[in-house]
Amino acid sequence: MEYIKSGQRVLLLWKEISQQDNLVKYVDELNSVLGKEGKVTVENTDRLKDAKYGKSTFDCVISNTLEPKSTVHSLELLQEIVNIIKPGGQVVLIQKLSSDTFETKEKFLFNLKTAGLVVNNDSDVKLNELNEVTVVCRKPNFELNSSVKLSFAKKATPASVWKIDDTVDDDIETIDPDSLLDDEDFKKPTPESLKVCGTTGKRKACKNCSCGLAEELEAEQTGGAVKEVLKSSCGSCYLGDAFRCATCPYLGMPAFKPGEKILLSDTQMKSDV
Repeated sequence: MEYIKSGQRVLLLWKEISQQDNLVKYVDELNSVLGKEGKVTVENTDRLKDAKYGKSTFDCVISNTLEPKSTVHSLELLQEIVNIIKPGGQVVLIQKLSSDTFETKEKFLFNLKTAGLVVNNDSDVKLNELNEVTVVCRKPNFELNSSVKLSFAKKATPASVWKIDDTVDDDIETIDPDSLLDDEDFKKPTPESLKVCGTTGKRKACKNCSCGLAEELEAEQTGGAVKEVLKSSCGSCYLGDAFRCATCPYLGMPAFKPGEKILLSDTQMKSDV
């Protein structure tokens, strides 16, 4: 009774009643607090959705406070309660926790919050020796799915539009972009400098180099000519594409004998069209 005030409209939800007199007595007690301006509406939880109460109708909802307290507050039922209660309205309910359905106090409180209800503090949640949890919660002071225009959401005027010129300040020393480049940056790369190893991704030959980069780097260091003879690391380069690896330098070339100069026939140099 401490959660209701005179003149309010209260909804009393029940599922089963052990004695009809208990329901009548409880309603009389509520009416004595609400007075002539208030009103108590009694509804079965199974018929709540079909009753089609208007949105934000009640100031307070009291659920499952009468024996045998058999109401199960599903998420769907809680959402319906949130819909029919006014913003800031109180909700007082009792839930029997069951180990068979793995219902816990924490899980029940999570469902309350998911439905849109707010529990002010821990003192509003009480668990008794019968494993019944009593919760006093409320609907926020605003309607769900409502919106409000923010104070800073103003249309920008042409004078307040940010411009690139606003960043120019004669007192700030800026960096000359040309000074960030040196002579080396302006040098054009040569085909030799662009040639890198397909395995390492760098101008450094891999351990079993067969593409000729190892010989080329060796010639650059010794000042000699690049050797034309390429060595096969797998021994299958001469057999044709079916036996060559993905990085083989002979890919696309016909099969040949070791040491033999590769020659393309006239038919291979002509288009099929």
